[in-house]
Amino acid sequence: MYQRVDTGATRGGVAMDTGDVVVTLDQVPRLSDAEQRAYGVGHPSSPLSYFSDPLTSSSGAETGGNVLVSRFPVDHDINSKIYLWRGNPWNLEVDAVVNSTNESLDEAHSSPGLHAAAGPGLAEECATLGGCRTGMAKMTNAYDLPARKVIHTVGPKYAVKYHTAAENALSHGYRSCLELLIESGLQSIAMGCIYTEAKNYPREPAAHVAIRTVRRLLEKQKDKITAVVFCTTTSSDTDIYKRLLPLYFPRDEHEEEIAVSKLPADVGDENGETVIDERKIRIKPLPAVSVSAPKPSAAPVDSPVADVGLTARRNSFKLDSYLDPAFMSLIKDPDQRRREQWEKAAPVQSRFNCAKLLGFGDLGGPPLSAAEEYSLHSRYLAKANSLNLSEIGEMKIVYRGGVDSEGRPVMVVVGAHFLLRCLDLERFVLYVVKEFESLIQKPYTIVYFHSAANLQLQPDLGWMKRLQQILGRKHQRNLHAIYVLHPTLGLRAAIFALQLFVDGEVWKKVVYVDRLLQLFRYVPREQLTIPDFVFQHDLEVNGGKGLIVDPRTKHIYQRPSA
Repeated sequence: MYQRVDTGATRGGVAMDTGDVVVTLDQVPRLSDAEQRAYGVGHPSSPLSYFSDPLTSSSGAETGGNVLVSRFPVDHDINSKIYLWRGNPWNLEVDAVVNSTNESLDEAHSSPGLHAAAGPGLAEECATLGGCRTGMAKMTNAYDLPARKVIHTVGPKYAVKYHTAAENALSHGYRSCLELLIESGLQSIAMGCIYTEAKNYPREPAAHVAIRTVRRLLEKQKDKITAVVFCTTTSSDTDIYKRLLPLYFPRDEHEEEIAVSKLPADVGDENGETVIDERKIRIKPLPAVSVSAPKPSAAPVDSPVADVGLTARRNSFKLDSYLDPAFMSLIKDPDQRRREQWEKAAPVQSRFNCAKLLGFGDLGGPPLSAAEEYSLHSRYLAKANSLNLSEIGEMKIVYRGGVDSEGRPVMVVVGAHFLLRCLDLERFVLYVVKEFESLIQKPYTIVYFHSAANLQLQPDLGWMKRLQQILGRKHQRNLHAIYVLHPTLGLRAAIFALQLFVDGEVWKKVVYVDRLLQLFRYVPREQLTIPDFVFQHDLEVNGGKGLIVDPRTKHIYQRPSA
């Protein structure tokens, strides 16, 4: 069934699956191979050239003058064991391949194509194993596959409110596969993406978990494993792994330096699992106590029976004097810590209360860190991808345009379509996160039609601040400009309040445009789908000065001068 493939089947720095063929490890490029580094670090095609990551802080290189220690230093021995393969893992001639399945180990929920390639014997053996728990792993023979064994593991179902539990279960699944490999005396393994679309796990956060878990185990067991092949079957997963692998497996000091600023705040513990501060127990050591020379004791005197308890109590007081009051104390209660955070924000809170009195909404609350914003964004994106939000799209509040005059993609927002009375704001936010996700990965532009929007109720600035936090810092960094057509005095005041109370950097990118013809200088007419009432409003506001509207095509032309 399988046949050998020549080395020409690998190309472009990532091996490509060529069908029912046997591919050996020497035909799959390693992360540390020269061909993987054909591009320089600054080259647009280099994995390091698009290091921008939703987990990172807004500034990559700013360290405040402090020297940061790399959490994943360069290790050439470990790097030589890492491979990246675009295709099905069971075409590889390795000791073991990983099958992502469900707790029943049935064929219908296994990695697509694996059972067909292995033959009926695989399903028969799986039926005798008694299932497998989430995060665990079991091994069978590989039958007709080029590999020697198949390791079956069960990935977690993803839910926003159980984000940490899903991360740890996924990490445990990868680690269980590697530990089972070592226990069986095997040395090479090909691993596909254990997380699946059917279980709603966000792709990029899951890739972080997979890569860091493998790195941590190799740091402890690198002498027992010769090769770990990360296998992807889609171009999006391949791009994610090409971008993230150098973060956890830097190949030189330069990549290590870049990774220091690009790695997420939480890269797990020594096993790669998520660290939960609230569950830590902090035990402080005994303080240094100066031991003085013992004083000569007086002649022993028999204490009365009634004084025995008192003597013991005095001795316990003497012991207490040697103990730190914080000895074996738990860390501060999480609720208490949050309360202190709010108290620290109290001086700023008065400003926000003033904004609330002015009718701008509740702008209070402490700012979110980069990691908190990423976690918030990931949860909303995962939920948005699992829901049908077509009814929000049909309202045409937010939709894609073409490109602006400099080729940046455009997102159009129509204020008059924002019917606050009949709109589910939570579902609208989910729709916005989903629509903006592909746009905010690079510089982009927003066009906002405020035409006739003052006739509708609009959300307050507190809601706008929350939406901006959910979209995250990548949105803030890559937003080029917000072109506001037909602004009113009230809108200008609201945007000034956003600059003052929410984010001066983002809202200073607003460009006010009074006429459609002025807007077309920034975004060509043919790149925009404009509602009819916007044309009518433009004529009413500007009195038709200098404009002619074609009633059939809705194109606007400049009136020729007399």
